[in-house]
Amino acid sequence: MNLPNYFLADLPPEATLSPAMITEACQTLKRNRGRYLASRSTGSLVKVLSEVAANWLQAGDPFRKLALEVGPAKTGFSRETLAKGLDNFFRQLTPDNFHTLLLQEFGDAKRLDEFCVDGKPNHSRAATATGPELLVHITAGNIPNPALTSIVFGLLARSAQFVKCASGASFLPRLFAHSIYDVDSKLGACMEIAEWRGGSADLENVLFAEADCMTATGSDETLAAIRSRLPVKTRFLGYGHRVSFGFVAREVLSDPGARRVVTNAAEDVVAWNQLGCLSPHVIYVQLGGEVSPEKFAELLADELEQREQTEPRGELAAEHAAAIASRRSIYEIRAAHSPDATRHWCSKDSTAWTVIFEADARFQMSCLNRFVYVKGVKDLDEMLKNTEVVRGHVSTIGIAVPEEKMRELAEQLARWGATRVCPLGRMQNPPLTWRHDGRPAFGDIVLWTDVEA
Repeated sequence: MNLPNYFLADLPPEATLSPAMITEACQTLKRNRGRYLASRSTGSLVKVLSEVAANWLQAGDPFRKLALEVGPAKTGFSRETLAKGLDNFFRQLTPDNFHTLLLQEFGDAKRLDEFCVDGKPNHSRAATATGPELLVHITAGNIPNPALTSIVFGLLARSAQFVKCASGASFLPRLFAHSIYDVDSKLGACMEIAEWRGGSADLENVLFAEADCMTATGSDETLAAIRSRLPVKTRFLGYGHRVSFGFVAREVLSDPGARRVVTNAAEDVVAWNQLGCLSPHVIYVQLGGEVSPEKFAELLADELEQREQTEPRGELAAEHAAAIASRRSIYEIRAAHSPDATRHWCSKDSTAWTVIFEADARFQMSCLNRFVYVKGVKDLDEMLKNTEVVRGHVSTIGIAVPEEKMRELAEQLARWGATRVCPLGRMQNPPLTWRHDGRPAFGDIVLWTDVEA
């Protein structure tokens, strides 16, 4: 399948982008929005997006086939990892889920179409929500789902969109945009996909000047740099560096429950090769269960070895493989000198997966790519004490606890500052209604207009 040149990212590698090209693209997007998008109903947009998603879930879909055939070389993810990650994303895009999302964000599914009365039918105030004319997304290059979600929300907001991808990371957003264009060319004409290396001031200055609202995902330093360069008029929504971890209660560590918990933990480590902010760096295991934290680590290593056969990690850049090898060597030395405090398991003849057990419960940043720590704690309080260093920067806490304790523990974690608590095994697969970093899913994008009787 050869993709037509609809977007700047479709240009050949030797093509050079210029500030004039960016300006012209932005102005074209705004004109197309006025013609083809601004007056579209929410229902019609949901229908298109649901159709596109259903297509991606079909084995014979040309865009899916291209993603799975060419994607491993383009993204570094194996075919199996890509297939599962894309399936999990596109299964979320259904009419029912969109309806739930709209009710959550706006209180009325028609709020983006018309003025809707707040509260009781005879209430004296009504309100509607309107998206920005040009919405610009600065996306990160680690995993594709945030960029795809941004595109979906931007279309629902009736915004023209310019998606600036990290260098080498435009392949899947570009395929998604083409698949939308294939179903509805007028909607496709309201999007632009481009990629260039961050810090290209001549291109970014004109893009920033055209934007009415900008979203950006990246390091805290990157977000601060972008914010400082934006015009005062431009609204900015930044999503900075976050980490995640898991907690396993002693009550679920009896056979056969322990095996299920281990399987779920492996699911979170394997998903998108542990590269997203929702992936666990550490799995904390409560002491006193039938399965000790050290045994849990051993079982997790066995599960990751099996997963490597069915869902391989894929090739890594030399510098990332070197980082894993270097970190492994540290724990090999520690395990040799203090076998009661440190143990490690790893894939043979590769860096495909690594499990480190440490008696030291302090939070430890992983080097990712299926490199995970397992640490024992007395209880939830001890875990939170040892994760205090990342408090305020935690995205998700995955927990495996008895069902009757789920609400109690979630309330404690919420008071601590967690913005998402979910069952272990679903950390990297949030629902469409997920409030990213505890903020509205896409309600931040729009502006509200109130009318008072």
